[in-house]
Amino acid sequence: MPEFLEVIAIIPARGGSKRLPGKNLVPLAGSPLISHTIRHAQNARRVAGVYVSTDHDEIASVASTMGAEVVRRPAELATDSASSESALLHVLDARRTTGLLDPDLVVFLQCTSPIRASDDIDRAVERLLQTGADSLFSACRETPFIWRDGVQGLESVTYDCHNRIRTQNWVPHYRENGSIYVLRPWILQNYKNRLGGKIAVHEMDFWCSFDLDSPQDFELINWIAVTMTKDGFFLAMPRDA
Repeated sequence: MPEFLEVIAIIPARGGSKRLPGKNLVPLAGSPLISHTIRHAQNARRVAGVYVSTDHDEIASVASTMGAEVVRRPAELATDSASSESALLHVLDARRTTGLLDPDLVVFLQCTSPIRASDDIDRAVERLLQTGADSLFSACRETPFIWRDGVQGLESVTYDCHNRIRTQNWVPHYRENGSIYVLRPWILQNYKNRLGGKIAVHEMDFWCSFDLDSPQDFELINWIAVTMTKDGFFLAMPRDA
């Protein structure tokens, strides 16, 4: 990647959560949930700046203490119905008011997907650049045998159940895991969406593809975080530590 290409990470983290109150601060493997994603971004070699968008004082305090730039999100952008995209655009607008130009790339990270390999963010950025894509999502491979409720009952979606395929011959399907998005700012501005233009995918490990949205999710993700630290998946230490 050219040295002059500016890449920033934005982490939206509002205070409200109905299913798991205070989830962005819940202690995961001994540290607030959001701290892990901040550290992942800070450890990424490609990321020049880390921004946390929040409406919550304690989240802002954690982010600031860790060295992230805090952008205070207005209440109308922190409701249950407000999109993450609106928070991303607000951060870019806030940067412009200080005289900063838009970066070349935005890395959008969700702190509710806190398990990442140590190089996932850098590899995602490189994947977008190598493919010439405008936006990218992280994902894991899905089983080839997906069904759904249809008008006439259950129906197979990703294969013909009457002509069962061998898994070796299966064309991969990807499940968006919500962990990492990389995009050019104009995608946000033109589409009000994290994805648009030419889209690429960064494949992540199965164990890195769980989202924290309930107490049950927390138990699983906490186990993964503690168990897989030794394998380099869960990176929450400063870059120079």
